[in-house]
Amino acid sequence: MLNVTTVEQQLNGILVQERLTATLAGFFGVLAVLLACLGLYGVISYAVTRRTSEIGVRLALGATPAQVLRMVLKESLVLVSVGIAIGVSGAFAATRLISTMLFGVGAADPLTIGIAIVLMITVATLAVLLPARRASKVDPLVALRYE
Repeated sequence: MLNVTTVEQQLNGILVQERLTATLAGFFGVLAVLLACLGLYGVISYAVTRRTSEIGVRLALGATPAQVLRMVLKESLVLVSVGIAIGVSGAFAATRLISTMLFGVGAADPLTIGIAIVLMITVATLAVLLPARRASKVDPLVALRYE
C-alpha cells in the first residue's frame, strides 16, 4: 500500500523540530524579559522605599512632593540609562555569537532593541513613581521614624 502525502505535509514533518525549538526559544525569551522587568522593578522600588526617611527630611525642610518625585525619578532614570547603555553595548558585542542562530531577524535589529529600551524605561518609571508617591504622601514625622 502506498503512503501518499502532500508536499506541505512532508515539509511540516521535516520542520517539526525547528518549530519546536523556535517556540521554546520564544517562550524562554519572553520569560527572560518578564524576569528582567520584575528584577528591575524590585530593585528600584526597594531602593526608593529605603529612602523614605530621606524623603521625609526633604518634605519636613520644605520640599514639595513634586520636587521629591522629580529628584528620585531623575536619579533612578540615570542609573537605568547607564544600565541600558551597558546592555545595548553588550548585545552588540554578542551579535557575532548569536547571529547564526537568528532567522529572519538581524543580530542588531533596531526595532527589538528599541522595544526593549522602552520597556525597561517604562518599568523603571513605574518602579520609582509608585513607592515615591506613597512616601511623599506620608506625614514627614512618620517618614522620619520609618525603618
